[in-house]
Amino acid sequence: MSLRSVLVPTLLAASLTFPLYSQTNEGAGPARRPPITGVAHIGLKTNDLSAARNFYGHDLGFAEAFTLDKPGGGLMLTYFKVNDHQYIEVFPDLKDEAEDRLSHICFETTDARALRDYLASRGVKVPDKLKPGLDGNYSMMVKDPDGHNVEFMEYVPGSLHSRNFGKALPASRISDHIIHVGVTVQDRDAADRFYRDILGFREMWHGGKTDDRTDWIDMRVPDGTDWLEYMLNVSNPSPRTRGVMNHLALGVPDVEKGYRTLLARDVKVGEKPKIGRDGKWQLNLYDPNLTRTELMEPKPVEKPCCSPMQSR
Repeated sequence: MSLRSVLVPTLLAASLTFPLYSQTNEGAGPARRPPITGVAHIGLKTNDLSAARNFYGHDLGFAEAFTLDKPGGGLMLTYFKVNDHQYIEVFPDLKDEAEDRLSHICFETTDARALRDYLASRGVKVPDKLKPGLDGNYSMMVKDPDGHNVEFMEYVPGSLHSRNFGKALPASRISDHIIHVGVTVQDRDAADRFYRDILGFREMWHGGKTDDRTDWIDMRVPDGTDWLEYMLNVSNPSPRTRGVMNHLALGVPDVEKGYRTLLARDVKVGEKPKIGRDGKWQLNLYDPNLTRTELMEPKPVEKPCCSPMQSR
């Protein structure tokens, strides 16, 4: 979320209570889906902003590019910049230890208004219309079948984000790209109807803890290389389990080098690098509220289990 048309807590509490699908389609004919090009950001909640700033700022090396205050005063959220088109947004509004730390996930589109029209034509509940937010960008929020808040945003020339292109990109960044985000999925068929059939995401790999089961499905955005990871077979998760499942992955060329960088910063890393079931080197880190950040090499170094890895 950014400096957009309505405050985040209000938006999540009000407009996101609508059902996923409306009863009728809009317009005389089907609209065309504009490109969805990648992950724009992930929104996370914390009850210890100082500790979150230390993790995302000091440990991971991201610059705190800008913040958003509530109209009545007080911080609403802060933005840790990964690159010109990707952010980690942190909201200091976690009230309960049992509360989900995930606020929302967001994907970038080249035309948010056209995407609104397209989703409406496919029966998805969307805002009546879009207008530029306070940051000058267009965005909208919907719910996926599992109740996750999913935002789509378009960067507009002259907006706050666009005016800051090329800024707040220090060499200290542990990564310069969010390669995927993951969310829990209870019903794969329902998720597929939304992400695959309506939005155009495509499966690139699936695997599991053993070769005869599927626990993870990687769904690539239709017009880019980033992906969404379905986290399956999760029931009654604890806060830590939700933090493991609802996660983000930062692409790095060399996980071992990233590990050494973290140790040099005196970061307490509870695990060591390992090769995952997808054949990729990875390292799991956890923020102060137990949300997992993966460092991951984009390409497998071993044959992935369970299914071939699709390059496109």
